[in-house]
Amino acid sequence: MPPYRSNRRPTVSVVVPARNEEKNIPFVLDGLPEGIDEVILVDGNSKDGTIEAARRARPDIVVLQQSRKGKGNALAAGFAAATGDYIVMIDADGSMDPGEIPAFVKALDDGAHYAKGTRFALGGGSDDISLLRDVGNKFLNGTTNLLFRTGYSDLCYGYNAFRRECLLAFALPNPHDTSVDTHWGDGFEIETMINVRVAKAKKLIQEVPSFEHPRRSGESNLRTFRDGTRVLMTILRERATRVRPALPGHAGVVDFGARTHAHQGFDGRGQQSEAV
Repeated sequence: MPPYRSNRRPTVSVVVPARNEEKNIPFVLDGLPEGIDEVILVDGNSKDGTIEAARRARPDIVVLQQSRKGKGNALAAGFAAATGDYIVMIDADGSMDPGEIPAFVKALDDGAHYAKGTRFALGGGSDDISLLRDVGNKFLNGTTNLLFRTGYSDLCYGYNAFRRECLLAFALPNPHDTSVDTHWGDGFEIETMINVRVAKAKKLIQEVPSFEHPRRSGESNLRTFRDGTRVLMTILRERATRVRPALPGHAGVVDFGARTHAHQGFDGRGQQSEAV
């Protein structure tokens, strides 16, 4: 597919879900590169000064309060509010380097619909992942690649960017529906859900090397066994649903450009066989 062409520069929105990240959010916001048109903080009812710290660091920030609970609900709310041509999702704990955003934007400029961060490609890495999380990630990653004929190297990493048209493929639940306490996708399984759905929609995917640092302060809300189980259930649920067709005018190709070798289901040129 040819690179993104427009008479104007694509606008970029950054969505940051946060809950009690007062000590970390200034690092993320201060580190954002030039060229970001909109920053959206989705607050999960923080009990500290997260919102005040964010506004001091970035006076033009858009602040939303999420309607339900969970990282997935926060991201969905941010995506729904974003106005940019490109949308970047980044954590508020300082583990993801905001200075890497231009690499994600370049992948989209070069033609990808979805730029997938990976710690396991040349130039990526992690100072934070534990042995248990690493083993679990490899198992979930391999299961997804087997069931969906994808070539992901880092399924569970949440540093990603995409063209706004991908929101239709994501098909996320209404983030402001309070008629129920929770929807599937409101938790940490959100990354797996959207990764699988863009592949099922035959979007062009480019992996982007990224380095994960330890969170700068505080404790993570991630629970390895609980959230790992939800990710596995998400994979199985998505396997049982119908293929989400590509939007009109887009080729059914998945290209993992950061990879150096072919995977099962690929022909070695990045061409994916028929989606399942």
